[in-house]
Amino acid sequence: MMENREESPANERAPTPTERGLLHIWQSAGPSAQLCPERVLLSRPVLQAALGEHHGLLLIQGGQVYSFGELSWRDLSIPVSAPVLEVSLLGRMVVRVAAGGFHCGALSEQGNVYMWGENTAGQCGLTERGTVTNITVSEPCPVTVVDSDVVPPVVVRVVHLALGREHSLALSAQNELWAWGSGCQLGLVTNSFPVWRPKKVEHLAGRHVIQVACGAYHSLAVVRSLPPPNTQNPSEKRERGQSPHYSVTEREEPFAVDAGHYCPLGVELTEVMTGETSPRRGGPRRRFQPRGRSVGSSPGSAASSCPFSEDGKSYTKQTNLPVGHTHPRTETDGSPKSHSLSGWRSNKNSAFSDEMEINNLLQKLSSHPLEMQHTAGPGDTDSLSSYTSDDSCVSSTPSTDLLTSSYKEDSPIKSQTNNGAAVPYSSSPVGLEDIRLCLEAEKQALQGQKSTSLTNINQKGKAAANRRRSLPGTPTRGRNGSPQRRRPCACRPSLAGQTQAAAPEEAGDGLPSLETEVWSWGRGSEGQLGHGDRLARLQPLCIKSLTDEEVIKVAAGSHHSLALTAHCQVYSWGSNMCGQLGHDNSPVTLPQQAKLSDGLRVWDVSAGQSHSLLLADGDCVQPVLLYCGQQQEPTSVLSERSCQRSPNRADSYTVRPTLLPFCMEMGYINSVCSGGQSCAVLADQNVMGFISAIHELASRERQFDCWLSSIKKLLLTPLRNRESVCPSLGEPCTHLFFSLCESFVRLSVLIGRHSTSLSYFLHDVQSSDVTSIPLVTHTEHFMDIYKEYCSSVGNFQVMGGFRSLHKLSLECLGSQQTMLAQLCVSDQSVSGDVDLVSLFYWPLQQLHQYSRVLLKLAACYDVLTAEYQSLHQGCGQYDSLSLSLLRRKKEAETTFLFWKTHSGKTTEVLRLPQRRVLCESSSRSLTLQNAGRFSNHWFILFNDTLVHTQFSTHHVYPLTCLWVKPVTEDSSGLYAIRMTCPEESFTLVASTPQEKNKWLRSLNQAVDQVLGGAGQGSSPGLIAMSRTTSYTFNGDGRFKDAQYTGGWLVGRVHGRGTMKWPDGRTYSGNFKNGQEDGYGECIIPNKLLNKPDSYQGHWRDGKIHGFGKYKYASGEVYEGCFCDGQRHGYGMLSSGKLAKKSSSVFIGQWVHDRKSGYGVYDDMTRGEKYMGLWLDEQRHGSAVVVTQCGAYYEGTFRDNKMCGAGLLVSDDDTALHGEFCDDWTVNGKGVLSLSNGDCLEGLFSGEWTAGLKVVGTYSKPAAEEPENKERNRLLRVGQYVVPAGQRWLCVFDECWSRLGCDAAGRGERTAAWDNIAVTIATARRQSPVLSRSQSKVLECLEFIPQHGEPVTSANYDNIRRYLMKACETPHHPLGWLVETLVTVYRMTYVGVGSNRRLLRQAVQEVLSYLTHFYSIVRFLFPGLPDDGGIIPDPPASPSKSNHNTNIAEQGSVMVLSCSSLLLPQLLPRLYPPLFTMYCLQEEQDEAQYWERILRLNKQPDQSLLSFLGVQEKFWPVWMSILGDKKQIVSSSKDACFVSAVETLQQISTTFTPSDKLLVIQKTFEEMTQEVKPMLDGNFLWCMDDLLPLFLYVVLRARIRNLGAEVSLIEDLMDPNVQHGEMGLMFTTLQACYIQIQQESEM
Repeated sequence: MMENREESPANERAPTPTERGLLHIWQSAGPSAQLCPERVLLSRPVLQAALGEHHGLLLIQGGQVYSFGELSWRDLSIPVSAPVLEVSLLGRMVVRVAAGGFHCGALSEQGNVYMWGENTAGQCGLTERGTVTNITVSEPCPVTVVDSDVVPPVVVRVVHLALGREHSLALSAQNELWAWGSGCQLGLVTNSFPVWRPKKVEHLAGRHVIQVACGAYHSLAVVRSLPPPNTQNPSEKRERGQSPHYSVTEREEPFAVDAGHYCPLGVELTEVMTGETSPRRGGPRRRFQPRGRSVGSSPGSAASSCPFSEDGKSYTKQTNLPVGHTHPRTETDGSPKSHSLSGWRSNKNSAFSDEMEINNLLQKLSSHPLEMQHTAGPGDTDSLSSYTSDDSCVSSTPSTDLLTSSYKEDSPIKSQTNNGAAVPYSSSPVGLEDIRLCLEAEKQALQGQKSTSLTNINQKGKAAANRRRSLPGTPTRGRNGSPQRRRPCACRPSLAGQTQAAAPEEAGDGLPSLETEVWSWGRGSEGQLGHGDRLARLQPLCIKSLTDEEVIKVAAGSHHSLALTAHCQVYSWGSNMCGQLGHDNSPVTLPQQAKLSDGLRVWDVSAGQSHSLLLADGDCVQPVLLYCGQQQEPTSVLSERSCQRSPNRADSYTVRPTLLPFCMEMGYINSVCSGGQSCAVLADQNVMGFISAIHELASRERQFDCWLSSIKKLLLTPLRNRESVCPSLGEPCTHLFFSLCESFVRLSVLIGRHSTSLSYFLHDVQSSDVTSIPLVTHTEHFMDIYKEYCSSVGNFQVMGGFRSLHKLSLECLGSQQTMLAQLCVSDQSVSGDVDLVSLFYWPLQQLHQYSRVLLKLAACYDVLTAEYQSLHQGCGQYDSLSLSLLRRKKEAETTFLFWKTHSGKTTEVLRLPQRRVLCESSSRSLTLQNAGRFSNHWFILFNDTLVHTQFSTHHVYPLTCLWVKPVTEDSSGLYAIRMTCPEESFTLVASTPQEKNKWLRSLNQAVDQVLGGAGQGSSPGLIAMSRTTSYTFNGDGRFKDAQYTGGWLVGRVHGRGTMKWPDGRTYSGNFKNGQEDGYGECIIPNKLLNKPDSYQGHWRDGKIHGFGKYKYASGEVYEGCFCDGQRHGYGMLSSGKLAKKSSSVFIGQWVHDRKSGYGVYDDMTRGEKYMGLWLDEQRHGSAVVVTQCGAYYEGTFRDNKMCGAGLLVSDDDTALHGEFCDDWTVNGKGVLSLSNGDCLEGLFSGEWTAGLKVVGTYSKPAAEEPENKERNRLLRVGQYVVPAGQRWLCVFDECWSRLGCDAAGRGERTAAWDNIAVTIATARRQSPVLSRSQSKVLECLEFIPQHGEPVTSANYDNIRRYLMKACETPHHPLGWLVETLVTVYRMTYVGVGSNRRLLRQAVQEVLSYLTHFYSIVRFLFPGLPDDGGIIPDPPASPSKSNHNTNIAEQGSVMVLSCSSLLLPQLLPRLYPPLFTMYCLQEEQDEAQYWERILRLNKQPDQSLLSFLGVQEKFWPVWMSILGDKKQIVSSSKDACFVSAVETLQQISTTFTPSDKLLVIQKTFEEMTQEVKPMLDGNFLWCMDDLLPLFLYVVLRARIRNLGAEVSLIEDLMDPNVQHGEMGLMFTTLQACYIQIQQESEM
C-alpha cells in the first residue's frame, strides 16, 4: 500500500524507523479490552503488510520482503517479532506483496510476478523452475503473464496482485484481469483445473478493471462503468447533471435484481462439465499451531469435518450427500439452515417471525432429507463446509466423471485430519442437476412472493424497474457516464507498483473516477457474491445494487465481502456468523450498509477470516480503528464442543463496528490489513506536523464530501423532483434553481473525487510527492468550480429565490427538517429553523481550510525548495479566492437588499441574476454637468452597466464601452469625471472630492472587472484605453443600428473587428480611428439580384483603397487596385460564369472606375482579342486585334472602332494596308498583297469578311524586278503597335506604390525596405493557411539584406538568392510583380493571342519587363551597376567565376546583365506561351528539318558517320553497356556518342537561354571526352572536324522543335556571351540546323 523514496517532507530528512511506516499486529479473536497489539521493530519503515490465514508478508523500504507465521512450505514457524528475510527476492525491487490462504506473491518494479507457498491447486502457477507436479514452492519463483492473443505474444506488465486460498488474480497495466489456480472463483471459461498458467478473464476483457480482491473461494473487482448509450460526452454529463430538469438521483437503499430474468451463473449452461483435475498429496499435511491457537480450515475445505482426537489417531465421521441436496440457506440471522427441519436445529432465539415460513419453504423445495453433522471449532468460525455448499465450481478433485463419482448417494467424501486440521480430498464439484435445482428453487421462491433470502421483497418494485437490460454475461452499463480516457494519477507514485490497490485509474482530468461497478464471481454459499442468492457464479457478474454507489475499494474476507464508497459508507454481505458484516440486516446475500456511529467516516477497509477492520475519521484528526467480528477468547480444547449438532457462531459479537481504544496510541494510521485471525495497521508519527496536516486535509475533505452528499440527498433531490417547484419559484428562479443544483452536483463530484484521491495519497504517504495532491496540480479546476458555484448561489439569492425555496422546503421536507437543521452550520439555525442562504454559502469556508492546511504543509519545508514554492503559491491562490468569493457573497446580499427597497415596475426591468449593485447616487451626490435646477438625476453603477435614471426613463451604458477619465481641477472648481461612450460623451459632477474619488474608484474597478482584469482599479483613468468588446450603434451615421464586435480605442472602433448592419451588410477586418482602414472583407447585399456583392482587400478612411478583389452580384469579378472606392490603376475584370450575353476579360489600366491606358480585352464570345490603348471605357489609340480565324489587324482606333491607317493580315499571309472607317471596313487608298507576291493598288471600299470593291492596278512582280521598298514598309507588321516599353506601366506603378514610392524611383529607400518588412510580417501573422515551405520563405525574407554597400563579386550572390526567394512569394512586392506580369503575359498571348505575328511583340515585351524590373531592383540595391556594367572584386579576395548566373568572365571582371539576373525568375513562367509562338513561327522550316531527321536516322551509325564526312579516327570502336564493353559493328545503331546525344536532348527541358547554352557546352565536353582516348593528349578541335561530328550528334538527338529553340536562344541570349566560347558553340548548333534543313537526297 505504500512505497518510499527514502525522503521525508521535513527538510528532506530521511525518516527514521521511529517515525514512519510503523507496523502493529494483533490477533482478532479476543475481547478488545485485552487486545495488545504487538509492535514489529524493523530497521526500515514498513511500506506494506499482507496477511494470509496463518502467515504474513512485510514489504519494507528498499524493496525487501520479510515473512512470518506458519511457513508450511518450508516447515517453519516464525514469530512476528522476528520475521525472516526472503533472500531470493533481494535486488528485485519489490513494490507490492500479497498473501493468499497458504501461498504468497510479490510484484517487482518492472511488473514481474513472483509466487511461492502451497501449489496443490496450481495457485502458484507453473513456476519457471518447477514442473506441474510441484505441490509446494518453497522459494519465490517468477510466474510470467503472457498475452498470447497478440502476435507476437507479449509479456504483460502486472500492477496489482490478489490471492485467495486456491486462486490468484493479477491486474495488468492495461487494466485487464489474469487468473490462475483452481475453482469457479477464477472466472475463466474452462472446465480443466488447475489452470497452471495465467489466463485472461475474458468476461471482463474490454472493461477497465480498477481493483481486485480475493476471498477464500470468491473474487471481487471494481470496474469502471461504461458510458450510458446515446450521450455525446459522458464525463461532462455526469458532472454537469443535465438540462435544467435533470434529477440528481439518490438511492436510499439497495435493490435486488430480479434473478429470474437472467442466468444466475453468468454463463449459458451446456453439457455436463467435466475436467482434468490435479492430484492432491496422499498423506496428511502437518500444521504448526503457534501458542495453542486453533487452526482454521485447510485450503481444500471451507471448514473442518467433526474431528475427534483419541490416542493420537484421527477419525472423521462420514457424511452422506444425496443427489440434489446442496442448498443450505443462511437464514436472516446468519445461521445455516438445512432444507429439512430435521437436519439442523433451528435457532430458538431468532428475532425474525417468518423464520418458520422460510424453513417450510426450504422443506418443500427439497425432496429428500439432508443429514449432516458439522461442528466448528472455536477458531474455525470460517463458514459452512464446502461439502455442503452449492458452489458451482470445480475444485481440485480426483474425480473422473462429475455426475457419477461425486453425486451418487452412496459415495462418501473422505477426509483425514491431523492435529485438528481437516485435509479433505475433494471439494464439491458442480453438475447440471444441482444447477437446475437452484433455478427451480429460485423460481418457486419468486412465485411464492415470500421473503426468502433469495430476494428482498421490499425491493421488488425497484427490481422490476431495474431489470437487467443486457444479456447474461455481457458487460453491464452504469447509469451515469463514465469519464473519458484516463491519464496517470497525479496522486500516485510513478513506480510500477501502483502501490494502492484501490486507486482507480484516473479520469481525463487526473482525478479518480467514481463511476464504478462491483463485479463478483466464485462460490456463493454464504451470499458472499451479493446477488441476492447463494448460487455460485462461474464468471464475473455485476452487483447491480452497488452500481451507482461510487464504490472505490472492495475487500474480501474468507466468506464475506466489503465495499467502501467515496462517501465513507461501508456495504457488507456474506457470512455474518461472527458479526463481521457490522450489521444484522437481512438478507446477507445483498449488500447492506454497516451500522456506523454518527460522525464516523470510514476510508479504508480490510477483511479477515471472520472479522472486518475499518479505518475511519473520528472527532479529531487522528484516524480511529473500528472492529467487527468475533469477541471471544481463543481456546485450544476442541473436544468439549465437538458434539454440537449445529455449527457454532461466535459466542460474543457486536451488531455494529466497535472502536478499538488502543488505536490512539499508534500514531497516525494510514492503512489497515487483515487475514486469517490477525489484524495489522501501518502508522506514521507526526513529523514536524506534516503527517497531521495531510490527515487533517483528507479528514476535512471527507467530512465536507459527506456533508454535500447529505444536503443533496435531504434537500436538493426531493425539491428537484417535486412537481410544484416551477409554480412555487416562478420561471426565472426555477431555471436558476436548477442551475444552482447543477453547480452543487459538480462541486459535490469534485469533492468526492478529491477526498478519494487524498485517501489514496495517505495509503502511500511515504513515497508520494506532496506537490502531486490535486489541490496543487488542479488549482485552476478547483477555482473554476468554486467560482461557478458561488455565482449560481448569488444569482439565485439576488432574484429572491431563497424566500420561495424556504417555503417549498417546509412543505416538502416535513419531519426531515430537523435533520437538515443539524446539517446547518450557521448560528441562526439554533432556533431549529434552517437558514438556507448560509447553508448554501457554507461550502465557501472550505477554501480557507485549503489555504490553512497548505500553509501548514509548506512550513515543513525549507523556503528554497520547490515543494515550499508550490505549496505556498497554492496557499496564496486559495486565500485570495476565498476573500474574492466572500466579497461576491457580500455584493449579492447588498444587491438583494437594494432590490427589496427599490422594488417596482420601473426598476424590475433592470433586475438580472448576474447583475450586482456597486454604487448608487442617492441624495444628489452625483449629477450631470450643466443640469437644470429641477432635473432629477439618479446614477446606479452595476457590475456590467452604468444606469442614468431621469424620472421614469433609463439610459443604460454598458461598462464594456465606457471610458472613464477624471477631469483635472480647473478654475471652475468642479469635481468632475469625464465619461466617453461610442456615440456620446458627458461629464458627471460630484458634490465632494471624497464622493468623486469613491465613484472614480468604483467605476474603474467595475470596468476593469468587466474587461477580465482583477478588478483592482489599480490605475484610475488608464483602465483599458484600448479593449475588445461588442456594441450596437443607435445614433445616425454610417454605423446606424450596426452591431460591432472588436477592438476599441477611447470610444472609437480601432483594431480588428466585425461590423454588421441590419440590412445584411457586414465588414470584417481592420479599423482605425472609427473607420475601416487596412485589410478587410465586406459583404453588401444586392436586393435586385438577390445576391450579395463581396469585397476582400484593403481600405483607407472608410473607403475601398489599395489592392483587392471585388465580386459583383452579377457574377463579374474585379481583381486589382482601388482608389477612394473606385477602380484605379492596374486591374482585371472578368465577366464571370453567370454572364448570359457575353463572356469577356479585361486586364489593364483603370482611371477613376473607367478603362483608360493600355489594356487587353478578350472577347471570348466573338473570338477576338484587343491589345491596345483605351480612353474612358472606349478603345482609342494604337492597337492590335487578333481573331480566332487567324486574322491580324494593327492600326488606330477612335471612338471604339477601327479608324485611320491600318494593316490587316489574314492567315494565308494576304495583307491589306489602307484607310479604315469601321471595324474590318476599308474606305480609301490601299495596297493589297497576295500570298504569291501579286499586288493590287488603288481605292478600296467594303468589309473585309463580306467582300471588297476595288478600283486600282493589279501587278505581278517580274523575276528580275527589284523589290519595292516603299510597299514592303507599308506591309511590315509592328508599325502601329503600342511600344513594349509603354505597356503595363500600371503594373509597375502598383509595385512602386507598394514600396512606398509616388512614382518610379521617387521615394525613400529605407522606407521601401520597411514597407517590405511590414508586408512580410503581416502576411506571416494573418495568412491562415501557409504551408511549411511558404512559412520558411517568409521567415527568410523578414531579414532585410545589406542593401547600401557597393556590390562586389563576393556579395552579389546574396542579392541573387534574395531575389529568388522574393519572387517565390506573392506577399513580397517583387513576388507580386512577377506573378502579375505572368498573369498579364498569359492573358495576352494564350488562346486567341497565340498568333505567330505577335512573336516579335512578345519578345520585346519580355525585354521591356526586364528593363523595368531591373530599375526596381537597382532602387532597392543601389550598389548594382547599370545593365552590362562590371561587378568589381572585393578588395582583398581573388575573383570568383560563376557560370550558373551566366556572368561572363572577361579576364578577371564580372559583367552583369539584367537578363542574367532576372530572366531565370521570369522566363520559366512565361515560357509556354512564348515557346508556342516560336514553334508557330518556325513551323514550315521545322517540317523540312524533321523530314530530314527521320530519313537520315534510318542509317546505322558507321554509315551515317561516313555520309556526314566524319573522319574515321573519330569513330568509336567500343560502347559501354552497364559497365560491359561491347564492340561497335557496321550494323550498330544509336551506339556512338550516346552520352553527348543524351546531353543535347536536355535542351528541351531548360527554359532560359543561359541554361540552354550550358547544355550545348556540356554536349561538346562529352564529345571531347569520348574522342580523347583515340587521339593524343593535347588535342584541339578544328571546325572542319567538329561540324560533321556535331551534326551527327544533333541528328541522333532528334530534337523536335530545334528551330524554335535556336530562335529563342538567339533572341534572348545575353549579349555579353555572343562573341565568346559559348557564342561560337551556339553558332555551330545553328549551322547544323540549317545544314540538316537544306540537306539534299543522298
